Amino acid sequence: MESGASVVVELSADRATAEKVLALLSESLDPDLTAFALFEAPAGDWTLAIHCRESPDPEALRSVVSAAAGPLFAARLTFQTVAAKDWVAASLAGLAPVPAGRFVVHGAHDRARVPMNRIGIEIEAALAFGTGHHGSTRGCLLAFDELLKRRRPRQILDVGTGTGVLAIAAARALRRRILASDIDPQAVVIARENTRFNGAAAWVHVICATGLTDLRFRAGGPYDLVFANILLSPLQRLAKPIAAVVAPRGRVILAGLLPAHANGACAAYRMQGLMLERRLNVDGWVTLVLRRGPPG
Repeated sequence: MESGASVVVELSADRATAEKVLALLSESLDPDLTAFALFEAPAGDWTLAIHCRESPDPEALRSVVSAAAGPLFAARLTFQTVAAKDWVAASLAGLAPVPAGRFVVHGAHDRARVPMNRIGIEIEAALAFGTGHHGSTRGCLLAFDELLKRRRPRQILDVGTGTGVLAIAAARALRRRILASDIDPQAVVIARENTRFNGAAAWVHVICATGLTDLRFRAGGPYDLVFANILLSPLQRLAKPIAAVVAPRGRVILAGLLPAHANGACAAYRMQGLMLERRLNVDGWVTLVLRRGPPG
């Protein structure tokens, strides 16, 4: 595979099959080397796209898909080597702006379509995960929009920021300092570019960090709100360190979860004193709003 290139694996299927395959693949593949997108295609079927930073083993992937959905769907897998900047662009071509409460996530070509009474967040297709067209990102924005009707968090952390869309939304809505982090240096570069383009660079500080052991997390906390839009396995690993930086009565918005994974995530955070306050189901993905302490 050429330098800087990556592989995109795609499966076209009905929604239930695509979700079943995604659930099994998300448990089988290294979350640090893969990113998933599940979206409805214009023809009405669903596309599961898997971005692999390293060349995958086609037969191993087909075996997992076959176990989840049968050999017919395993045979439908397609593999394409693309330049790093092209994979999301190809997946999201032609998609409309995404409304999520007071927010609208859009590309440059749809800038004029953002209503005057909405907060537009312009995110171009890029390697980093989280463009707003993904159900988990939209679920986070909807959960955040609802939270803003009752509370205005002061200290905010976005773990696994991807393109920076959630940090940008918080900065644009609250005009308060946000700490955003990602394990991927390329995602950090993209998130910083997006914050500048959206006029949020003065509010969002993006760092490259693994987990929450970096002292910069402690310096910015405790946090009234923590976003973590990742996947089940890393969310479970982060339960204790995230809980350690959440302020009294603080909220945590978790996403990147399939319906079958929601209870497992809830259990991991309940053990750390964070209780379920709200659950949203958006486009086959679950977003959880957790709180520390009593309601209010």
